[in-house]
Amino acid sequence: MTDRLALLIWAATPEHPELCVTPLVHVLAARALDAEVEVHFAGPAVRWLVAGVADNIYSTPEKVKSVGEFLREASAAGAAFYICSMARAAWISDGETLIPECTGAAGATAFVARTLDPAWQTLVF
Repeated sequence: MTDRLALLIWAATPEHPELCVTPLVHVLAARALDAEVEVHFAGPAVRWLVAGVADNIYSTPEKVKSVGEFLREASAAGAAFYICSMARAAWISDGETLIPECTGAAGATAFVARTLDPAWQTLVF
């Protein structure tokens, strides 16, 4: 049995916040089960990692918890957040800063390697 999970978030963008909470809830569930968790952000979903973006976006009309709060909770639980360098160049301006929870950069090859490694399970959102 594997205890490693890598998620790719690419379709759950700030324009569609209702799609972002589900993967983060899965991250929290996996961490509660003591799994090692990596979250890879690609495409326009890298915008979640820009300081200030996720703090003002909510996934439900009730605005109970911002996406930023979910990100901080997942990070505090031990999940690692990786940004795709190619997507960063395309979707993030030079003057923008990343949230401190961003662990570092990992591109498409890193995520594909996780999908090919039998020690890892992967999910794509």
